[in-house]
Amino acid sequence: MDLSRLQATSAITDEWEYPAADPSQSGLLQVDSDPDHKLYWEEYGNPAGEPVMFLHGGPGGACAPVMARFFDPARYRVILFDQRGCGKSQPTVASAGPEIALVNNTTDYLVYDINALRTALDITGTMHVFGGSWGSTLALVYAIRHPENVASLILRGIFLGAREDLQYMYQGNAATFADAPFALTEPGSYIAYPDEWKAFVEVIPAADRTDMMRAYKAIFDMAAASDADRALQLRAAVAWSVWEGTISNMIPKDSDPGKFGDAEFALSFAQIEAHFFAHDLFLEPDYILDNIDRIAGIPMHIVHGRFDQVCPLTQASRLIAALADAGASPASYVRTNAGHSAMERETALALTAIMDGLAPIG
Repeated sequence: MDLSRLQATSAITDEWEYPAADPSQSGLLQVDSDPDHKLYWEEYGNPAGEPVMFLHGGPGGACAPVMARFFDPARYRVILFDQRGCGKSQPTVASAGPEIALVNNTTDYLVYDINALRTALDITGTMHVFGGSWGSTLALVYAIRHPENVASLILRGIFLGAREDLQYMYQGNAATFADAPFALTEPGSYIAYPDEWKAFVEVIPAADRTDMMRAYKAIFDMAAASDADRALQLRAAVAWSVWEGTISNMIPKDSDPGKFGDAEFALSFAQIEAHFFAHDLFLEPDYILDNIDRIAGIPMHIVHGRFDQVCPLTQASRLIAALADAGASPASYVRTNAGHSAMERETALALTAIMDGLAPIG
């Protein structure tokens, strides 16, 4: 059976409203020194159009040109950029190691970087802020701190980053896996992806599985003294990366993990995520929900896959409930028959339709 044809039924292919395009300009913006963090950015669409700041997921992901296809190039000026340590930004964990790339790599610095990029690109008024997964977290935090800069929030796959959200994805039944690998002892993403879960869990010795995120972080943080240590770190990074990449799709690709299986991407992606998760995203508990009143007046559009196993739908429910407590509601809320990925057909089309229907800035 050709499972790739089944996967193609859920992924967007020829249905894009807007064609693929090359960036009109790109560059590296130095935002810090010691180390010299530089952000790689690209601009698409109309240079005089309404600005859209695109915030990618992870933490630790990266942007790709396809992400500009959600936006009408005649209307919008779209800014894609790779966050600190990610993609084509410099330095990355893969190129310089975590002891350099993770320095000054926190949520506060990422918020600072958005404003630095605004200034460098001469964005002086409000802008649309578009983010998915971790990008939705960062978009919400940015709006809470700088509501004067945000015309609207377009959020996909809401991620609030509470401990329970992370436990669902990374812990599951790991503590009892050795004795009962198919037992439903705890809620978790593993329920829908048992084979992929096995590959993720078995990197960690059975005795260390009571805290999977801590066990993975210990591997990433160890001083690799031998080829065997380095091989273990790479194996762990790829396992972490492929686990998330696979379960991001309601119908996973059967054999090709794509960029998530690439060693260079995985080393940066996994270690940046583990770094942020070990520090609770560098946010106070319930930071977003406790400050929702600061953004209750900003039009917020939410798209969330009903079958999302990276960021379960309950996270969108919690955000909407907090908005209601603040006397507000989302401008639109679309639950698609999809998983987590923005590249699943229903989600991609919903996001494009929202951008087409937004009230113009000003």
